[in-house]
Amino acid sequence: MEKGEGNNQTYVTEFNLLGFGNFSELQILLFLLFLVIYIVTVAGNILIMVLVVTDQHLHTPMYFLLGNLSCLETCYSSTILPRVLASLLTGDRTISVSGCITQFYFFGVLVASECYLLSVMSYDRYLAICKPLHYIVLMNGRICLQLAAVSWMSGFMATTIVTCLMSQLHFCGPNEIDHFLCDFTPVIKLSCSDTSLITLVTFILSSIDTLPPFLFTLTSYVFIISTILRIPSTTGRRKAFSTCSSHLIVVTVFYGTLMIVYVLPDSETLRELNKVFSLFYTVLTPMVNPLIYSLRNKEIHCALRKLINNCVVRTEIEKGVAPLA
Repeated sequence: MEKGEGNNQTYVTEFNLLGFGNFSELQILLFLLFLVIYIVTVAGNILIMVLVVTDQHLHTPMYFLLGNLSCLETCYSSTILPRVLASLLTGDRTISVSGCITQFYFFGVLVASECYLLSVMSYDRYLAICKPLHYIVLMNGRICLQLAAVSWMSGFMATTIVTCLMSQLHFCGPNEIDHFLCDFTPVIKLSCSDTSLITLVTFILSSIDTLPPFLFTLTSYVFIISTILRIPSTTGRRKAFSTCSSHLIVVTVFYGTLMIVYVLPDSETLRELNKVFSLFYTVLTPMVNPLIYSLRNKEIHCALRKLINNCVVRTEIEKGVAPLA
């Protein structure tokens, strides 16, 4: 606690992230579950990044965007899950106010960037499937790089505005956050400052960051599906539907839970469910996306086999088993 300048008001200097404290008997089980999720998420996303960088056949706009998504989600998971794991293991749930705002900043940047990046990826697939003759012109390397950069910059700009406003708030107590991360709503609920401006700004920016990208993504998939329906081959149509439906389910869950948490009016019922909804876009989608976008992808499988073969040959050469030529 510290004294406010010019008055006798005492300000809070740290918060208690309650996390999953109401499941105290399941702390070890939850720790192991989140540890496995974190390892799978980071390993899967890093593997995709390595394959995209090392394999020449994957140097295309589609895989460049996929590599960006994997990089984003590796950072995303590392912003949230290590703190959750430490809390579950040690029981220490305290976090400084500045640390809480910093976590919110990086978390917000990555969430907003993913919203735009997913819409860019859907646009890339729309051009590839619905406008194949114009694809090279409309989605060349330069345009792809610009779209990816805009996605990242949009996330930085929107979150920087909100974080600057949040850093000016004062917190007088209580200091318990009933969440596993420093999310917007539970943090400002603890502020003794006027939060009307930051609430309005956050609502506007959240609506811009989620609704237009979601509608754009949904529209792209509608056109993609309508094009797929005209494929004469039943096998080709089934394969395309299988991949698109997986993508669409994950995208809908991601955008849907985000809009429930940030765009819908705050209510007692939603407040109780926010922690559950947050698990979907903070834990589930970063783990599932590498599987969804690469599980049925033959080029990813081929690149992975090539990488494994190269590693095996290199190991044998180092051991003197395989010839150098």
